[in-house]
Amino acid sequence: MEKEIIEHGYSFNRRRFLSNLSLGVGSVALGSLLMPDLFSRKGGEADAMPLGVPHFAPKAKRIIYLFQNGAPSQQELFDYKPKLREMRGQEIPPSVRGTQRLTGMTANQASFPLVGSFVDFAQYGQSRAWVSELMPHTAKIVDELCFVRSMYTEAINHDPALTFLQTGAQQGNRPSMGAWLSYGLGNLNQNLPCFTVLLSRGIGNGQGVYSRLWTNGFLDSVHQGVQFSSGEDPVLYLRDPDGMNRSERREMLDNLSRLNDMSYQEFGDPEIATKIQQYEMAYRMQTAIPDVMDVSRESDAMVKLYGPECFIPGTYAANCLLARKLVENGVRFVQLYHQGWDQHGNLPYEITQQAKDVDQASAGLIMDLKQRGLLDDTLVIWGGEFGRTSYTQGKLTPDNYGRDHHPRCFTIWMAGGGIKPGIVYGETDELGYNITQNPVHVHDFHATVLHQLGLDHEKLIYKHQGRRYRLTDVAGKVVSDLLS
Repeated sequence: MEKEIIEHGYSFNRRRFLSNLSLGVGSVALGSLLMPDLFSRKGGEADAMPLGVPHFAPKAKRIIYLFQNGAPSQQELFDYKPKLREMRGQEIPPSVRGTQRLTGMTANQASFPLVGSFVDFAQYGQSRAWVSELMPHTAKIVDELCFVRSMYTEAINHDPALTFLQTGAQQGNRPSMGAWLSYGLGNLNQNLPCFTVLLSRGIGNGQGVYSRLWTNGFLDSVHQGVQFSSGEDPVLYLRDPDGMNRSERREMLDNLSRLNDMSYQEFGDPEIATKIQQYEMAYRMQTAIPDVMDVSRESDAMVKLYGPECFIPGTYAANCLLARKLVENGVRFVQLYHQGWDQHGNLPYEITQQAKDVDQASAGLIMDLKQRGLLDDTLVIWGGEFGRTSYTQGKLTPDNYGRDHHPRCFTIWMAGGGIKPGIVYGETDELGYNITQNPVHVHDFHATVLHQLGLDHEKLIYKHQGRRYRLTDVAGKVVSDLLS
């Protein structure tokens, strides 16, 4: 029997489990009832913890990731640099720029004139965090937030940088963060996906987002993110076909399940078992999804929190409200993508519009979670794939400029989920070009996020093609200064 289990890819060591618990077969039966995925782990180490069991006590149960696709300019939002204003039009000093690799959009520029923000900043809250006038609602909640102004990455262009933040690697076909959490912790609600994706778009230049950003990679396909749309069918192909009623659908799935089970018994292919799970999840979602997507019972007070667009499907505000409803109903990882932050030119106008799209809704989400008692164990993350340059791309005019990609430093914020509130972590130089204090790499960020959900990033492993893979690859450290 053990030989069959090994051949089918099961990695949980039964003998170790029984000897440690010393409670016999009754404990196994009880464990299978309390944790249905107890013996379903595949691909990891022989002594790995079973699915649904964290390595240590978690501070957070779930994540909402508000990804600002295109890379918001930190100089216009959260990283106040008055020296940039003073030096407007001056060439960036070679000692600051160094030998940095530039994109093809600025590599051949004849000069690199510095440009400061067109908007004013002020300090807010007990933390005295600097926030620009573009983010008045965020400014009101700074004492709930942890700003990290010293994030950095090696990726210089959008696609590899975005992929890196989402999967821990610049190349594709790696599991995304949500897939890793689904694999490591399992689902909180058997009627909804563990990992969901919501898309919205602003007025600016929108970099593409692709399904491989929420892929399961080499993990079982049950861990893939499920994209919700704003149309009549939130999840495509979920409805019963015309001419088929609920009981007929149930009979069809039962027959299909029996056929798949016969195939599984013969071949032992774990993807067959995954298909059975996915069909069953889709059947249960038919009832659960319409209720979650229905905002008609939400009070008018939500408009005051999230803004007037929160009841307009497909908007960023509506997706923030929906994110709250999803985590409230047991979804573990909700990934939002808001496109339009890629401002190589016409930055003053475009970033103003983008900020209006996200400011009130992002702040409203934090306050909504807090008043419902969900913020303590929900980790909310806001940020893009890298930062923007301190010099202008192209010609600098009195009322217009743009900024190129800048991987050396950028700003994100986090809230809830055991993250220390009301702090600003990390510093950049007076021109906002290089990190001077407490750098946080993408791998460090991932290690810290996993830690808050009770997962040791060095132990969350999946063996694939002879190699042990992690979200953090072979690097990363938990940034303990960010933890409450």
